[in-house]
Amino acid sequence: MVKKALLGIICLVMVLGLPFTAHAMGLEVALGGWNQKPQGDIGYKPITATDSLDLEKDLKYDTELRLTGRVKIDMPLFIPNIYLMGTQCEFDGTGQKNVNFKFGDETFTANVDFYSKVKLDHYDIALYYGLPFLKTATAKMLNVDLGLNARIVDFKAEVRQDSTGIEESKSLTVPIPMVYIGVQFAPIEKFAIEAEGRGISYSGNSLISLIGRIKFRPMGPFFIAGGYRYDRIKIDEEDVDADVKFHGPFGEMGIQF
Repeated sequence: MVKKALLGIICLVMVLGLPFTAHAMGLEVALGGWNQKPQGDIGYKPITATDSLDLEKDLKYDTELRLTGRVKIDMPLFIPNIYLMGTQCEFDGTGQKNVNFKFGDETFTANVDFYSKVKLDHYDIALYYGLPFLKTATAKMLNVDLGLNARIVDFKAEVRQDSTGIEESKSLTVPIPMVYIGVQFAPIEKFAIEAEGRGISYSGNSLISLIGRIKFRPMGPFFIAGGYRYDRIKIDEEDVDADVKFHGPFGEMGIQF
């Protein structure tokens, strides 16, 4: 799955980013890992509350380290800047529930082990502008970006009970439009504090993504960074009812010109 996530990130950058880099005034590329703690529940064609599966209690998911990658391209003149980000998000495990439950069209037996896997890989494409004159007025110490973000969520869930021979799965791709805001504060050249927010709520779907980052530039264009990320995704699409959270620290390294 790491290779698949990497391929997705690379393809996203090549298709949407590379045609613009020849005209770019600035470029930032980073690759890292996010330590994701899962919370919340998920259901597929749920009828009662017992058909909702808790990620921790029922599915027995634990914290996982997953891959992230991002590219920021600062464009000249009035062309919007581009921000691409790819995030791997996948969990699996063997769980058990003390009551019968439905997942899709199948009914799974109580007190019998079942295997499950949930994937919520997502890709962000943002177009944004920096607030005019703010960076100049603050001697390049403060910058605020505002724009629009599209998040493409690649969802798949499967449940399999080997002892009974029952299995069910569901896949869908959900594009979610969002508002994007970014803030960068750099009191000195080699140190910066950054924050990012993306969010939307509409038609039973909602999403909020918050990132706080501290960045150090020890030499040249190379930087290392770390921080904390919180994502909450609520999906009500094609009989999938999911309300899940993923949060935890992350680290990354990259280059910035």
